[in-house]
Amino acid sequence: MKTKQISVSLATISIAVVLLTLPVSCGRCGKADTVKLTDYVDQYIGTGDHGHVFMGANVPFGFVQLGPTSIPEVWDWTSGYHITDTTVIGFAHTHLSGTGIGDLSDISLMPVTGQVTLARGSHDDLQSGQWSYFSRASEKAHPGYYATRLDRYGIDVELTATKRVGFHKYTFPENGDSRIIIDLENGHCWDRPTDCYLVQESDTTVSGYRYSTGWADDQKIYFTAVFSRPMEGFIVSEKNDIRPGTELRGERIYGQALFATSQGEDIFVKVALSPVSIENAKMNLAGELPGWDFEGTISAADRAWERELSKIRIETGDESIKRIFYTSMYHSMIAPSEFCDVNGDYRGADGKIYRDADFVNYTTFSLWDTYRAAHPLMTIIHPEKVDDIINTMLKIYEQQDKLPVWHLMGCETNCMVGNPAIPVVADAILKGYDGFDKALAYEAMRRSATLDERGLKELKEYGYIPYAKMVEAVGNCMEYAIADWALAQAALEIGDRETADYFLERSKSYRYYFDPETGFIRGKSSTGDFRTPFDPFESVHYVSDYTEGNGWQYTFLVPHDLEGLVGLFGSSERFIEKLDSLFIAEGDLGEHASPDISGLIGQYAHGNEPSHHVIYFYTMIGEPWKAAERARETMYVLYTDQPEGLCGNEDVGQISSWYILSSLGFYQVEPAGGRYYFGSPIVDRATVDVGGGRKFNITARNQSRENIYIEKITLDGKDYNKNYIDFSDIQAGGQLVYHMTSRPGIVWWDAD
Repeated sequence: MKTKQISVSLATISIAVVLLTLPVSCGRCGKADTVKLTDYVDQYIGTGDHGHVFMGANVPFGFVQLGPTSIPEVWDWTSGYHITDTTVIGFAHTHLSGTGIGDLSDISLMPVTGQVTLARGSHDDLQSGQWSYFSRASEKAHPGYYATRLDRYGIDVELTATKRVGFHKYTFPENGDSRIIIDLENGHCWDRPTDCYLVQESDTTVSGYRYSTGWADDQKIYFTAVFSRPMEGFIVSEKNDIRPGTELRGERIYGQALFATSQGEDIFVKVALSPVSIENAKMNLAGELPGWDFEGTISAADRAWERELSKIRIETGDESIKRIFYTSMYHSMIAPSEFCDVNGDYRGADGKIYRDADFVNYTTFSLWDTYRAAHPLMTIIHPEKVDDIINTMLKIYEQQDKLPVWHLMGCETNCMVGNPAIPVVADAILKGYDGFDKALAYEAMRRSATLDERGLKELKEYGYIPYAKMVEAVGNCMEYAIADWALAQAALEIGDRETADYFLERSKSYRYYFDPETGFIRGKSSTGDFRTPFDPFESVHYVSDYTEGNGWQYTFLVPHDLEGLVGLFGSSERFIEKLDSLFIAEGDLGEHASPDISGLIGQYAHGNEPSHHVIYFYTMIGEPWKAAERARETMYVLYTDQPEGLCGNEDVGQISSWYILSSLGFYQVEPAGGRYYFGSPIVDRATVDVGGGRKFNITARNQSRENIYIEKITLDGKDYNKNYIDFSDIQAGGQLVYHMTSRPGIVWWDAD
């Protein structure tokens, strides 16, 4: 297992040399002397190590993510791309970004010359498949645009996209047998086709669908592809078995559009997707991309990204921070992605088609990760999307009898643990969002929290989940506790005291696992005995009591009840001593530990989500200078502007959202309610567009690599006497000013 073990003093960090290199502007998207926010996005960040990020062309929250898919089908290629590899089997229209499991890579096109073997192929045999090496030297990536050169065929590839349409430009050499392969077989290694269909409808149009099973166990994607000039022939085959005619249905279906090309000839292809039907794919094409203006489509995609990135404008003298920040913004807006057609039609979680919806339906909900920071960030900078997100979750509830756990392409994967949608729904209620049925939302949360599945039956029976009753019992129970607290807060808001009391009590179930002798949270049997032997460092992936973690990390997984957790240790002093130890403890995770446990500072694991709130415990308990030190260390050491710049899986925007919020100086610790606790801002100024024409302005006076501590805070010119800022204060707009100093030990609020 490869992890990043960090042992760096703050003095080292403060004197680190920062190379202030300007971002390279995309030649077609803006002049170098007119730097836009999109110019700071570096899509290579996170393509190395275990970042697993998407590489290619898309627009914010779009259904289409159009980019290359490589040969390898192993863990570090879950997005289809990794910086260490330069093979490409095709350019697919759907990809995941930052996940720990692979899927998608649907509807793949590959331009070639001559007859090739229709297969993924292998690195050791160039003739084994349709694949080619591509040239890193000619590769270009900018938000909404991707380009590369296929060395095997001498073909230049350029890609751009709208929300539902991928737009390809292939520049061919002179060849009497140029082809564009439509590959419906090769998705990701977690995915296999179950039913595919191709039909040539005219000399310029091919349509079809791809049904598959994998992480999303019943995925259905429909498409139509339109070529810029007539095909000179069209071949359909089952693998390499060519079939007569121009229509074919099966599992491993390929189509080949045939052309005779002149030197430098451009052939364009528009590929529209739909989760509903081929006819709806055609409607999406007509609605989003009726013409053939490739350059205009690139510009439109760039403008869409610029609009979204400009929701937070930062000022800093450190150009690397700008690159990291705006790439983080970019990564935070790849998903959730729209999962509906231009007329509102979508495929529900029950497999039925719903017509003309009055909300935007979304998919790709990595909720175990994103409830912690990505959704709290969304409530600040994307208020126009929050109601649609909640309405999507409520429809999923109506269609599958529970809120989503990890929803992908209309399918419930049940991946990860707990009830991670409950904090998102409760947070929206507590923050005053009202564009959804609150009674239904409350029903959905209560129903999801009282089912008899995934350990909930045992939780209701024992008050906790005994380790013999299910794998990862501690991980499941502690995440349920977090969701239960969020549900209780929503119940209090609604005025249901009885329900609130029940779930508040259940949210304290973590107490059963605390062992006062060792000072750790650990597995417990149904008779009340702790599991032995016990090693707080060891973690066995998919087998241990914890979910992608160990005893050190899970002992602090109580973001909703710090007071109760401190009480288990007997005093604040003993708790702080334990918390200090977390960041310096050294031990072996064991050979069977999850590779997700990465980005280690001692046993604090920033590369995985259960640790993300822990730094801010210091502020909550009255030692904010330690939060400042650890937040700065994390931001400076575990985030860089290099391909290995993420210390773990991006996890569909969560790792990046932590950075965005923390660089502004605050983070929402409790799972719902909108209290963002202060840490240490690393930007000099930020203007946050919170919607409705309001701006929340942040200034960090005297902020530097030495002046990392907050001396005092003012809001609209008045001293701010809290260790957190309320969501309502952010949403109202105004002026937040941090006064920074190099002196630790300052508490600027009234601790009483």
